[in-house]
Amino acid sequence: MLDRPAIAARIPHQADMCLLDAVLDWTPDAIRCTSRSHRQPANPLCSDNRLGIAAGIEYAAQAMALHGSLSADAVAPPRQGYLVSVRGANFHTLRLDDRADDLLIEAERLSGDANQVLYRFSVSAGGKPLVDGRAAVVLDADVLERNPRSTTGEIP
Repeated sequence: MLDRPAIAARIPHQADMCLLDAVLDWTPDAIRCTSRSHRQPANPLCSDNRLGIAAGIEYAAQAMALHGSLSADAVAPPRQGYLVSVRGANFHTLRLDDRADDLLIEAERLSGDANQVLYRFSVSAGGKPLVDGRAAVVLDADVLERNPRSTTGEIP
């Protein structure tokens, strides 16, 4: 199990923006994390003293980033990932900050290659689903900037 300092050492999100508190377990295909930061009034994702449900996608994205870091070759430098698409998102509530239980964040790698990964994710609390869906992540997107899309729209 990884704690918050160990998580922060593996993802680019630092200080209050590191939303995850612990890794319960992970495999090459999935990760399960917990968080209590949704109850903090100083949560950087709060707006008008509320933490809306869409912020759950950021919790899931951080779990995906952490999973990528844990799954990466220990010798290679970490790769930068960019969330490029969220599909089939289901919001089962309006807010996260009104949940007394810790959040359970789960991400499962569905497919991918060296440049892109597709995850299924869910965020729940107290056994109740809050948000779920699928997310696509592109790795090292700066390569795409140097090699613009071809006229067919394919990524090189």
